[in-house]
Amino acid sequence: MFFLLSKLLSFIISPIVWIISLLFVFVYSKNEKRRKKAFYWAFGFILFFSNSFVFDEFARAWEVPATQYEDLEMYDVAIVLGGMSVYDEEYERPQFYRGVDRLLQTVELYKLGMIKKIVFTGGSGRVLHPEMREGEYIKRYLILMGVPEKDFIIESKSQNTRENALFTKNLIDEKKLKGRFLLITSAFHMRRSLNCFETVGMEVTPYSTDRYAGPRKFEFDHLFIPNSSALNDWTTLIHEVVGYITYKVIGYG
Repeated sequence: MFFLLSKLLSFIISPIVWIISLLFVFVYSKNEKRRKKAFYWAFGFILFFSNSFVFDEFARAWEVPATQYEDLEMYDVAIVLGGMSVYDEEYERPQFYRGVDRLLQTVELYKLGMIKKIVFTGGSGRVLHPEMREGEYIKRYLILMGVPEKDFIIESKSQNTRENALFTKNLIDEKKLKGRFLLITSAFHMRRSLNCFETVGMEVTPYSTDRYAGPRKFEFDHLFIPNSSALNDWTTLIHEVVGYITYKVIGYG
């Protein structure tokens, strides 16, 4: 039930949905005052949520900063969170999204000798295809990228961040893995992830990837030209902030 409600919430909190709803009121309302208010709010939302500079500032305040190589120590286990791909049934292979940076940086750290073992945690995030578990096809990619099977463990039942933490903790206890743990996920997702892992009793060091907010840019197009991708980025950020608050309220992290 929680999984289905989270998917519904993801739809409701999207700025694009808000803008369309306001425009719907503008077109179909018979109240002239209400129509004007809906139009002005829709126009204001479009300007605000399509501004790349504004989004970057909010993302910068929310994201957990990345870590320089020289600030890293040796870690026994890297825990990398899924949510970076979907399985393409037609071509029988995964399609990777922006979050694949989590996996690529994990493999890089492994190749550099900074981590000894990898735990990948991620099941199915799809309502209609729960059988398509991300961990099961990520296993093939880890092998193709030269990671021996003895050096990685797959957890493929989790459907959300809470389950990522809980199932990973159970797996690590079962395998009796000890030492220092490095948590690898996207910078915007790190706050919620850290809280979830700490709540289940795991001490982890954060390692943020695929940051949205880079160095500040004071370029004309970045400051003033509307950018449609910013609308989608806002949906991701708002979803994460709402998820963080929800997890706090119900005691997940």
